[in-house]
Amino acid sequence: MRWRILLLLFPARVGLGLQFQTLGSVGDDLVAVFGLDYVAIGAMIGFFMAPGLFLTLPAGYASRFLSDRVLTGLGLTALALGGALSGMATDSWMIGAGRLLAGAGFVFANLYLTKMTADWFVGKEIATAMSILVMSWPLGIAIGQVGHEWLAAAVDWRWPFFVASSYCALFAAGLLTLYRQPGEQASATAPTPSKLSIGELRLILLAGAAWAVFNAGYVVYLTFGPLALETQGAEAFEAAAIISIGSWVMIFSGALCGYITDRTGRPDAVLVICILGAIIAMGLLAVDGAGLPASLLFGLIGMAPAGVIMALSGEAMRPENRAFGMGVFFSVYYAVMAAAPPIAGWIYDRTGEPFYPLQIGVLLFALVIPATLAFRALQRRAERVEAADV
Repeated sequence: MRWRILLLLFPARVGLGLQFQTLGSVGDDLVAVFGLDYVAIGAMIGFFMAPGLFLTLPAGYASRFLSDRVLTGLGLTALALGGALSGMATDSWMIGAGRLLAGAGFVFANLYLTKMTADWFVGKEIATAMSILVMSWPLGIAIGQVGHEWLAAAVDWRWPFFVASSYCALFAAGLLTLYRQPGEQASATAPTPSKLSIGELRLILLAGAAWAVFNAGYVVYLTFGPLALETQGAEAFEAAAIISIGSWVMIFSGALCGYITDRTGRPDAVLVICILGAIIAMGLLAVDGAGLPASLLFGLIGMAPAGVIMALSGEAMRPENRAFGMGVFFSVYYAVMAAAPPIAGWIYDRTGEPFYPLQIGVLLFALVIPATLAFRALQRRAERVEAADV
């Protein structure tokens, strides 16, 4: 049953990436139609993530009043309505408003799709399941990069918004109709939410920190990797294409990494090896002619443990506290993601040299290891205390 549930949750989460990519794919059209500049385009792309800075904790708390199924359906519905509003825009402010509404829906849908996966797989194949789930985001973006561009060119710039919105609406209806909670939580006697304990809070903060710096390092790689290759003589399109290979490869390597982790039962060893691969790959970007090997190494090894890291969130707290705990988890993520890329950009503005911000990326990836090892140490201590009490 749990794999059938994941078969429902995965394509639903693809819609998040599909809706996110809409504006990036039609940016040139919006500049021409509404007279916008690219600063405004960049700002409206960022609007999608902005609600996460203040809505994540309320989203987690909302589980006290509504079911996961309803909250996820509402999130996907908001994504659909926000995209539709942007698609119907007659003025640029309507596009921005639609992006904010879609971003609010993203907060709820992302949080509860992650929680529902944890509910079904904690104690089972959690690393495999989370690895599969997190790959839905880059897959949605990749589909959008191709499909949205084609739709905008073949029909009109509005159609990518409409298609992405229809997709989100379809899966909102599908989840509301088909999703079921795990049997132990679906009963009337299921435990009610309680306050996070100090131990749970520490664990979820460390899990959130590991996930946040991992993703921030990825953003730094995507942003400054092409610039590093351009300094070695590559054309802009060629540099972007080489760096993008890592993102395509990780869609498959992530699921394989999760499977290997569950089969071996050695998540920390797998994580350390993969993070070292990411660090080496970013270092290789400074070597002339090593862009393609670096990108392949980054995608095959460096980004492969995404699901292994995400799985920490499900292990950090009791099931009845998982919704609010996920709110804390994603709050740490949004805070770090709001700070780290601008810091790397500031360093680039001051130096004019892309290899310096890439070193920030190396540091961010390196921080995943102590955050995860600290998580494991606290987890083991909590287990010893619990065993002693029994």
